[in-house]
Amino acid sequence: MQLQPLTAISPIDGRYRNQLQHLDAYFSEYALIKYRVKVEIEYFVFLAEKKFFKISPLIKKQLKSIGNDFFIADAEKIKVTEKITNHDVKAVEYFLKEKLETLGADDLKEWIHFGLTSQDINNTAVPMMWKDSIEHEYLPAVINLQHKLHELAIEWKDIPMLARTHGQPASPTKLGKEMMVFVERIENQIQQFSHIPFSGKFGGATGNFNAHYVAYPKTNWVNFANQFLEEKLGLQRQQYTTQIEHYDLLAAHFDNIKRINTILVDFCRDMWTYISMEYFKQKTKKGEIGSSAMPHKVNPIDFENAEGNLGIANALLEHLSSKLPISRLQRDLTDSTVIRNIGMPVAHTILSVLSIKKGIDKLILNEQKLHADLDNNWAVVAEAIQTVLRRENYPKPYEALKELTRGKESIDKNTIHSFINSLKIAATLKKELKTITPFNYTGFCDL
Repeated sequence: MQLQPLTAISPIDGRYRNQLQHLDAYFSEYALIKYRVKVEIEYFVFLAEKKFFKISPLIKKQLKSIGNDFFIADAEKIKVTEKITNHDVKAVEYFLKEKLETLGADDLKEWIHFGLTSQDINNTAVPMMWKDSIEHEYLPAVINLQHKLHELAIEWKDIPMLARTHGQPASPTKLGKEMMVFVERIENQIQQFSHIPFSGKFGGATGNFNAHYVAYPKTNWVNFANQFLEEKLGLQRQQYTTQIEHYDLLAAHFDNIKRINTILVDFCRDMWTYISMEYFKQKTKKGEIGSSAMPHKVNPIDFENAEGNLGIANALLEHLSSKLPISRLQRDLTDSTVIRNIGMPVAHTILSVLSIKKGIDKLILNEQKLHADLDNNWAVVAEAIQTVLRRENYPKPYEALKELTRGKESIDKNTIHSFINSLKIAATLKKELKTITPFNYTGFCDL
């Protein structure tokens, strides 16, 4: 069968392709080849800028355009060469040498890939792809979701809600504050993410510039490489490497994304539970079916789908972060096939973010149910009453409230007020205690 969304093995390229196809600009085989071509061209031009050889402004412009205007047909041509070489980076080298011949610069061909090993290209191309995907796709998606949650927090800042600890009624809170919990958690992780550099390896076959120094022993190749990566590729160069990069900082990115995903799983489960408690109703869409058997149902499928995809993403991220930093001696090939999958957890994560946004947009706040839950749980003001009584040095207030409320099924306003009336305290204190309700005993939270 021809490859198309219905025949794709991965749901990322099948069922969900219409939502995620823009990610192929970073994570497809075509994208990897394009970034390799860009690194090779930038290196070639940088060598010329450092006076190793001369190229005309026209040749430089034409080479740059090959990298910037790199088409599927170009990648296909490289893949044809790869079938002969059985080496993907060497095929890129031959592609560019042929381009130089076409441009009339045949005498400069051997400066393509000068002194390099394939990992100097892979370990710069992949970090560049990763950096672009994070800056243009992943972080904007997460930050936009965080902003959406912050908007909800402000919108719901005055909505009292019964809190539940261990699944049991607890001191009331504000719905907006509970949204701010997730806003802050995501913000903390984004801040940590911003401090992790995007790094690459560039140092020859075993990281020592052996070939470079044997050809030009007086050149400071370390400074050359540092400048090349920082100024031309936007990466921080690792100073002491084997044939491949450490992947430690990339693993830190994976772990950071995993923590954000875990926070989002927590959010999805909370929202799912609030919906099941009828704190939220969901907007219906004409023609949609909630259950194939039960016509009345409107299921919280968006939060469920998000949770499922976040789980897949985290499983992949866990393997990537634990596997990639491990390589036998100066290099084994286990990273090569694994690192081709870095786009999968990003795709599942972005799909989850889209699902969460969709779920949020369906929410309809059910203030009547929130109010009813609070009104049915007057026992939660027991903490407030016993604390005020402690302030007044009333004897054993905790024990008195425990006797009144613990294990009792029916504690309402009348029960609480009757208890207050029975206390041997001043009338003004009784009046103060009677002002405490499940609706106003919500503490303080400045949003």
